[in-house]
Amino acid sequence: MKVYLDDERPTPEGWVSARWPEDVIALLEGGQVAELSLDHDLGDDEHGTGYDVLLWLEEAVATRGFVPPRVRVHSANSSARQKMELAITRIERFVREV
Repeated sequence: MKVYLDDERPTPEGWVSARWPEDVIALLEGGQVAELSLDHDLGDDEHGTGYDVLLWLEEAVATRGFVPPRVRVHSANSSARQKMELAITRIERFVREV
């Protein structure tokens, strides 16, 4: 399945909509996610951001050998996008080192 995390943009056809980081993490734990597209700002930073999903993924890959899906960022927040893309690079590095 392809999962699209966003609070405002319409979910593209063929994707499963997710509103909060914990929704995405639950789907990832189910093992059926092949692709992930993340927004950063979800309207309530205290509830979480797309970056929180990447932190979970990084920990899962580094400590449990979790195999991550293909991940991309569609956030318009340029500084958050850069931070998220660096996290994706770290995750990919962990995968290569295993």
